[in-house]
Amino acid sequence: MTGMLRKAMAEFLGTFILVFFAVGSAVFGIDKIGALGVALAFGLALLALAYALGPVSGCHVNPAVTLGVLLRRNMSVTEAAWYWGAQLAGAVVAGAVLKLMTSGFGDVTDQTGALGTNDWGKTVSGPGAFVFEIVATFLLVFVVLTVTAQNAAPGFAGLAIGLVLTVIHLVGIPLDGTSVNPARSFGPALFAGSHAMSHVWLFLVAPLIGGLLAALVVGVFNAPTTLYRGQRRTDPTTAKVPRD
Repeated sequence: MTGMLRKAMAEFLGTFILVFFAVGSAVFGIDKIGALGVALAFGLALLALAYALGPVSGCHVNPAVTLGVLLRRNMSVTEAAWYWGAQLAGAVVAGAVLKLMTSGFGDVTDQTGALGTNDWGKTVSGPGAFVFEIVATFLLVFVVLTVTAQNAAPGFAGLAIGLVLTVIHLVGIPLDGTSVNPARSFGPALFAGSHAMSHVWLFLVAPLIGGLLAALVVGVFNAPTTLYRGQRRTDPTTAKVPRD
């Protein structure tokens, strides 16, 4: 198995796990665990994945994170394309399984009414959701890039990334359900009907803008990320690489 295929498989698996279990916590049980429980599901899932898959692919599991790493010149466009394809595929398969689980397996019902998709209108307007997704994704990608930088404290990146995703969901769930991840939004929306698909564009575009801005700001601080650089120790909790 080639190194690139191995990384792509890790991104596929990681994104599938994140979407199925974290979005699934809302789909299957938000009526019981509430917004706090869902936020913890997202944060804890990403924390675990960071340590499990970090040594393989850097555990981006998010096209916005991959964009940030690409803009920091730590991977090529071809490598980023492999990551994006794997992430979207993993999210789509997870969305399909979520749909299957709520389509006839006993009394399993969709507690969100929309397969955990993101939306706006009930609480926040479309422009408000757009601004929130940019700001929230900026925070996520900024933290990811800085805590995996050469001068970051080793061993704590996964913890910081999981915690910041939890905080972001605590703020964002009451607003638009929280995306900050185009793959997470696209996968479930594909199986949730025309309304979700007509609104998903916002949750594809805004997070990518947030990721772009984070990469630019990290560049000001001159903090080269170690989240991915060729195949040189991609563990985000311990990796160290030379500066650009």
